[in-house]
Amino acid sequence: MTNHRRATPLSRLLIATVTGACLTTACGVVPGGSGGSGDSLTVMTFAPIGTKATNMAGMPGMAKAYERWVNANGGIKGRKLRVITCNEKNTATGAADCARKAITEKAVAVVGSYSQHGRAFMAPLEAEGIPFIGGYGVSAEEFQSTLSFPVNGGQPALLAGAGHQLGKACSQVSLVRPDTLAGDTMPVLLNAGLKANGMPEADDIRAAEDSADFKPQAREALTGTPSTPAATPAAPATTPATPSAPSTSTSASPSPSPSKDPKPAKAPAADTAKDKSCVTAVLGERTEIFFDAFRRVDTQHKTQISSVLGSISQALVDRTGGKESPFEGAYVTSWYPVATDPLWAPMRKVISEQAFGDDTVDPDDSGAQTTWIAYSVLNQIVQRFKSNEDITARKLTRALNQSPGVQTGNLTPELSWRYQDMRAVAGFPRLVNGRVSFQTVQAGRLVAQLGEQNLDMTPTLEQAPRSA
Repeated sequence: MTNHRRATPLSRLLIATVTGACLTTACGVVPGGSGGSGDSLTVMTFAPIGTKATNMAGMPGMAKAYERWVNANGGIKGRKLRVITCNEKNTATGAADCARKAITEKAVAVVGSYSQHGRAFMAPLEAEGIPFIGGYGVSAEEFQSTLSFPVNGGQPALLAGAGHQLGKACSQVSLVRPDTLAGDTMPVLLNAGLKANGMPEADDIRAAEDSADFKPQAREALTGTPSTPAATPAAPATTPATPSAPSTSTSASPSPSPSKDPKPAKAPAADTAKDKSCVTAVLGERTEIFFDAFRRVDTQHKTQISSVLGSISQALVDRTGGKESPFEGAYVTSWYPVATDPLWAPMRKVISEQAFGDDTVDPDDSGAQTTWIAYSVLNQIVQRFKSNEDITARKLTRALNQSPGVQTGNLTPELSWRYQDMRAVAGFPRLVNGRVSFQTVQAGRLVAQLGEQNLDMTPTLEQAPRSA
């Protein structure tokens, strides 16, 4: 289920266009009947907006754009889609409030949402039998609850993939991550990828996720020794912090100063390629702040950066100078194809037509991409109901659990959450898609990394100790 069919750009564009059309219309089905409440289908999308940590305003924005596009094309099998949104506020209370709002509004599903407070939102949803489709993958509960239907490998796949990527280029890795419960799982996952490449475990450097000063962590990452003598490896952060967005990880490795026309990064073949000491930061939106501090500490300016999806984005590269960006030459581990791939054409069409005035919706953003895929899953599952059949949350959950496979236009492998599709990943039994792709920043653009094919990290994760 994790094999990825290679295709020419033209054929990929045709596949994306046809699939996108089928995911947003009835594909020949005559509209009619009822679903949800009357002739409408109510769902919710929630995400943190305007917080001091990670924000994902593009996810509700993408959901509303999808709603407008679907309804402009006759709805989903004749049913009008009603999307309600909620600011999760990056707090457990906010996540629980959003779940309760979904219940009050009689939503049949929560789709394409972001929250690291899985316990807070999953319990209310489970009590009402409301499925959670295509979350961002930042909480362990998304890979544990029988009502969760993840579309990507979340933090586990990305961090294991980052370990694989760095394990080919580095002799030692330092991990800078938030001193939170969510952050505590990160070393285990990154080390799984490193171990698969015969690498030692990463040095674990903790920080408050909402800190504005990462100089101490930058110095420790550069020198390999704590910058504050009084601190011990087990010391908690002085300022309590909410769990960070665990699916955003950034890495840097000292290397010779890049030329003006750097070559694409690729898997090194020579032993000398692993003479680098690399540093990985997993700090969500604070990752840029950390690396700004790191560059100031590293006065020789010989840092090459590597990141997973969410920390280094195309928007960040553009904002920091494009070709002259300090992120030039970066490695990036992602769940999906590069944003310029023709497979994203249907999503870009929706954004251009229905979200052209919404600055929060960026087609290069991993949150918007995940939300698009999640709503594509919802659409395809609803197509399998009879035209006059009432759709409830429990019926939708049953259909998701029994469906043999859902197509996402090759943006992911075929997705299926039947019992036989579950994998033996300790702590993450609902992880059905462990595929990652490897990218690099070249000439100011995120492109596919030469010499690296898409890789299913599930076997690596199956060998990792339980981290949640």
